[in-house]
Amino acid sequence: MTACVRVPASSSNLGAGFDCIGVAVDRWLAASVMLERAGGFSIRRHGRLRAVRVRPDQDLFTRGFRAACAAGGAVTPAGVTIDATSDIPVGCGLGSSAAAIVAGAMLADAALGLGLSRAQVLEIGTTVEGHPDNIAPAIYGGAVLSVRTPAGLVSTSLSVAEGLELLLVVPPFPSDTKAARAVLPRTLPHSDAVLAASRAAALVHGLASGDGALLGAALDDVLHVPFRRGRIPGYDAVVAAAQTAGAFGATLSGAGSAIVAIAPRERSGAVGAAMIAAWREIGIEAELIRCSSTVAGATVAASPRTTHRAPFTIHPVSTELS
Repeated sequence: MTACVRVPASSSNLGAGFDCIGVAVDRWLAASVMLERAGGFSIRRHGRLRAVRVRPDQDLFTRGFRAACAAGGAVTPAGVTIDATSDIPVGCGLGSSAAAIVAGAMLADAALGLGLSRAQVLEIGTTVEGHPDNIAPAIYGGAVLSVRTPAGLVSTSLSVAEGLELLLVVPPFPSDTKAARAVLPRTLPHSDAVLAASRAAALVHGLASGDGALLGAALDDVLHVPFRRGRIPGYDAVVAAAQTAGAFGATLSGAGSAIVAIAPRERSGAVGAAMIAAWREIGIEAELIRCSSTVAGATVAASPRTTHRAPFTIHPVSTELS
């Protein structure tokens, strides 16, 4: 069998939703796999993936593929060639790692007929990534909350009010996720934990209702952003520019380097321009990504391996969560 998969980018945390909330973003990774009799893993990278410099056996595509094989009780094939392209910025807080992991797992599932459920792919991806906030929206699309329970991960789609727009401004430099996690304190005062819990609740209801006051509170995180913001040049100026232009608030996308703002649609043009201008004032040319509607989750296509190219059968990954 051969298989193809298409996986969206994602923005995680959105301030107070640390490690548990993410939203799919309209940038995409597309990958295909060919199984061979020998040769080990080979990764052909195109587009933004050309920036990745890791050995094929350590690549996140490979790790996702192998983890799916293990979960499905299958032997990893002796030869696996993955051809992938992406327009997702790498290392900038837009879920490029999660997209690669999900792609690898879903390529294995489709090419080997493993029969994995979406919930199993979520568990596989979360085990490799360490947290589900980018993995879940990459699989399901839209905005997703994931919670660890005694029975395993539970993911549910979050409502997003009409008229809200996410604006992501991506600078031309990455942020080291491991270093960004290393700066986080091991403990926080109980009062900060209470405030963080209230703001996480505000994020969920603010997204659903479009309430600007709740979203403003939710985007003003106390768990991780205060310890990471200093690693991003111009962070305070970009956030202030977004708010002055009419955004409800702005914060790091994931661990950065991108900054995400949530704004009413009628102010989104001004907000995006202001964020770009704020970075430009300190010599940084950034890219603007606008998300004004729900972005679908991953889709996979599979066909029997033949000497002639056969039509692919498309299997969308449903947005109905399990």
